Amino acid sequence: MSTDVGGIHEVIKNVQLVYPDEAKQRSTALGSSEAFQDLLKKSQEDPAAFWDEVARELHWFEPWQETIRGSLPDFEFFKGGISNPCYNLLDRHIANGAANKTALIWEGEDGQTQFYTYQMLLAEVNRFANVLKSFGVKKGDPVAIYLPNLAESFIAILACFRLGAVYSTIFSGFSEQALLDRLSSYEPKVIITADATLRRGNVIPLKEKVDRVIDQIPDVQAVIVVDRLGTNPEMKTGRDYWWHEQRAKAGIHCEPARIEANEPGIVFYTSGTTGKPKGVVHAGMAFVVQNYIYAKYHMDFRPDDVFWCTADVGWLTMHIWGVAGALANGVTTLVYEGAPNYPDQDRIYQIIEKYRVTKLFTAPTVLRMLRSLGDDAVKPYDLACLEVVSLVGEPFDPETWNWTYEVLGQKNICVNNTWGQTETAGTPLAGAAWLTPMKPGSAGIQFLGADLGIVDDEGKPVPPGTLGNLVIRKPFPMLCRTLWKEPERYYEKYFSQVEGCYYASDIAVQDEDGYFWVVGRSDDAFNVSGHRLSTMEMESAVLECESVAEVAVIGVPDEIKGEVPVVFATLKGEIPSKEALKEQIEDNIVKGIGQIARPKMVFIVEAMPKTISGKIVRRLLKEIVVKGEVSGDLTGLEDPNVLEDIKHVVSAEMNSSV
Repeated sequence: MSTDVGGIHEVIKNVQLVYPDEAKQRSTALGSSEAFQDLLKKSQEDPAAFWDEVARELHWFEPWQETIRGSLPDFEFFKGGISNPCYNLLDRHIANGAANKTALIWEGEDGQTQFYTYQMLLAEVNRFANVLKSFGVKKGDPVAIYLPNLAESFIAILACFRLGAVYSTIFSGFSEQALLDRLSSYEPKVIITADATLRRGNVIPLKEKVDRVIDQIPDVQAVIVVDRLGTNPEMKTGRDYWWHEQRAKAGIHCEPARIEANEPGIVFYTSGTTGKPKGVVHAGMAFVVQNYIYAKYHMDFRPDDVFWCTADVGWLTMHIWGVAGALANGVTTLVYEGAPNYPDQDRIYQIIEKYRVTKLFTAPTVLRMLRSLGDDAVKPYDLACLEVVSLVGEPFDPETWNWTYEVLGQKNICVNNTWGQTETAGTPLAGAAWLTPMKPGSAGIQFLGADLGIVDDEGKPVPPGTLGNLVIRKPFPMLCRTLWKEPERYYEKYFSQVEGCYYASDIAVQDEDGYFWVVGRSDDAFNVSGHRLSTMEMESAVLECESVAEVAVIGVPDEIKGEVPVVFATLKGEIPSKEALKEQIEDNIVKGIGQIARPKMVFIVEAMPKTISGKIVRRLLKEIVVKGEVSGDLTGLEDPNVLEDIKHVVSAEMNSSV
């Protein structure tokens, strides 16, 4: 790997630390940045003592005998400790006097709303846990949840936690084949779905998709269906059951199962490079322990907070933040069913103002979308309630960071960029809200109890300022434990590259201040004439063009230079000349990075291929340019139809340039 960082030095050099407001520091649980630094140092020097103290803040039926046992890749936390995730997310707060506090707010795309106090939510969770028990579900049994963002999704998740069942949520936008792939691997005892959901005003049938694949899934004893839109799907007697009918028969009391801290609680499928999805396994109680403390400091959670995670329940982000992080800290969590920019482009602003959201967790692409609406779009709304914006999912350009801080937050908020993966569950790179200086564009510092490093292709540590491979050197509680039914693939995928380390397959650099800059997946960084270039600095340069709403930079093969950059951009509105804009984009990249980074081509497209959470899928853009077709996994795309438009643009412009 080249040690040349291809322009990232310029980005880092031009970014200044933004220090948190001293009054805000004093109002936090720790009271000062110095106190947090002391806690951070303790967590890294004596992780066993740190995790022992954290876990004691939650409720346990029986204590553990050993805080940390083993090392990567085989490890356990709180060995022998007996507890229950659901008890710690609900019952614990009720016992402490918060029974009538609002736990969950749901809003549908059509404006419907539901509200649940902690006591109401527990009653519904117990009802549904009893429903699952009536179908024979017990501790360790697999349950599949194929639902959109509904209140019932949260209830189903918490009911599985209560019983000790192992649940897997499957994104409701997946195709039949993707659904079949995951269900075939998972082999659930019960499937929970809905008749349909709304997406941008369209009715998306879900039960019909389940019906078309279920005959190929053995051992399914029941399909439980939420009647969301009254579409009246076919119901097979003896297999299909309405949620509301089963609920009416169930009691509101259900004792929580006694679960050892390392027993599996979640299996979350993520697309693999081979196209075969991987079932990432997380320990249920350990997952709750770490996300409790991480969310507490990432968000500066306080008892009266209203927290909104914009992710879909089909992605682990919602489970980390909207379920475990929020409810473990006893705050009110908001869940929204539809697209964040439908029916109005500024729907996010409307929801923040309506519910007085204080803490927001979202994705960089969502903030870039809001920025593309223009500064005037913010003005009609009173968003003074907003205090912390945290995000994850992809590199976050400094320009949008500054817009978020200065325009969206009026310089009165903390902007906390983080890094994490499905496999890491939470975000071991991040800052502590109001306690860690912010650095626009970076993914933050090594967080509590985390030990990460950057190494070269031989696994040797590299000095600060050098691009390399991101690795995790020590385990933490929420790190994945294995792959569902594929233990050998677990070792090969994550631990065969660097001995004794988890290999993240991400490219990163650590600066002199200890902040990490994760610039993309290994295939998102590329070599041009021996110089390692990342997408981050080029995309940041392109976004300086006022007409550009979104950008994605990829590297494509070149006979002379090895690889060369190609730019895809969407626009904020009509422009006089696309050719003039392309020239401006090229000039900005050359000016910001150098001639070495001049793109081979610039494509102006109507829309980007994105996941439901708003993340641009750059590998598909690369396949279109290199192969003219896409052969990768399309199951996570919000709208696969955009690929045909992109292929047309690329084909037309490449042919015209010949």
